[in-house]
Amino acid sequence: MAHRIVVNLDILRESPDCGAECSYPFRKPGTLAGPSWLKQKAAFEVLCRRCDDHPCVDACPFEALVRLEDGRIKRLNFRCTGCNSCMVACPFGTIVPASLVYRDAMCDLCVGRDDPEPLCCQTCECGAFSWQEVADSPEEPDLCVVNERLAVRTKAFTKVEPPLGKKK
Repeated sequence: MAHRIVVNLDILRESPDCGAECSYPFRKPGTLAGPSWLKQKAAFEVLCRRCDDHPCVDACPFEALVRLEDGRIKRLNFRCTGCNSCMVACPFGTIVPASLVYRDAMCDLCVGRDDPEPLCCQTCECGAFSWQEVADSPEEPDLCVVNERLAVRTKAFTKVEPPLGKKK
């Protein structure tokens, strides 16, 4: 088990203005960084449906989106112009301008910092960011491991089948 930043999307939905401090050294005033970036990264990781035909990738006129082997979509910042063609092409509406922003300062997930616990986890007002030990393959249905430093918690999705016909 490894320590990971766990972003709880359910808490963020209830408290969208929840704040936390950030120790990212290269963030500029007015740019997206730290907790804001984590919110968007977490949402995109669990909401993207990883389509087989990946229309968002095909729609990008600048080849700024790439489909990885595991089905995830990666944006190449140096190619993206913020045209939002990917957003329009997404059949599920999961790409929103906030999830693939053009200019961002990203987040380094506090890798290599002296503090054992990231500042966002220490200062989060509503508990949406936490520092927890998480297994690489958690058995919890509401927990998704994104990488070696990030996990996302949200209600498990359930497939809803449309009714086949009206009952009389």
